[in-house]
Amino acid sequence: MPNLINPLKTFLAGADAVAILGVGSELRADDYAGMLVAEKLKKLEDRCKTIRLKVFMGHTAPENLTGEIRKFKPTHLIIIDTADIGGKPGGTKVFAPDETSGITFSTHKLPIKVMISFLRQELDCSVVVIGIQPKTLDFGKPVSKEIEQATRSIRDEIIKALNYL
Repeated sequence: MPNLINPLKTFLAGADAVAILGVGSELRADDYAGMLVAEKLKKLEDRCKTIRLKVFMGHTAPENLTGEIRKFKPTHLIIIDTADIGGKPGGTKVFAPDETSGITFSTHKLPIKVMISFLRQELDCSVVVIGIQPKTLDFGKPVSKEIEQATRSIRDEIIKALNYL
């Protein structure tokens, strides 16, 4: 089970507006993990009372949403993406933007490090990445059971961290 609550509570301290960006391809099995978490969190946008919350569905071209994210003016941005972190399928790791070098992220068009650099410069906001270890990235295969279970746990932990605000 992921252990995201403490790192996210620390990251979200002082947050006024939180943007969550899900990334991934539904055509590549577990690569869709970030999108699954975002889909689960999208339903909560209007229920968040203590901060402004907006969930963005980045799919394989999250860079296409930079304009919308800028309009939202987040103080904090959480990016959720599949990443080879060398762990068990469904395992997670929270990365600061500078820690993403050498990590292989999912199959989107623009390298995530480039997009993060652009967003940090344009938004002047805090950014963190949640990497989810895939089991398989096979084309045309469904999301594995391990990732399905992990996405529910990740959603729950993000909700708990947001409730601390």
